[in-house]
Amino acid sequence: MYVVIFRAVARQLDEEYSRVAAQLRELALSRFGCIEFVALNEDGQEVALSYWPDLDSIRAWKANADHLLAQQLGRERWYAGYRVQIAEVVRDYAFPASTGEQP
Repeated sequence: MYVVIFRAVARQLDEEYSRVAAQLRELALSRFGCIEFVALNEDGQEVALSYWPDLDSIRAWKANADHLLAQQLGRERWYAGYRVQIAEVVRDYAFPASTGEQP
């Protein structure tokens, strides 16, 4: 399993950004093999973690036309800058909350 770590500094996030982000999340999860997607925003900074079964799935997602268009819009309008890192998950364990919810 691999994790893609996307860190960005927001310039201006608008309604279109929210719509595109939701569409891309659903597309990655339903058609490209993304296992899980989590994003957090705080003080103009965004961190998104997406988990993937293999590097081929990540490559296919990176080359998707809708994703490429969103990247272009991100550079032109939404982000002052961003960084992407890809790492292999070598161990994964959890301590579930007492309610049974995953962290």
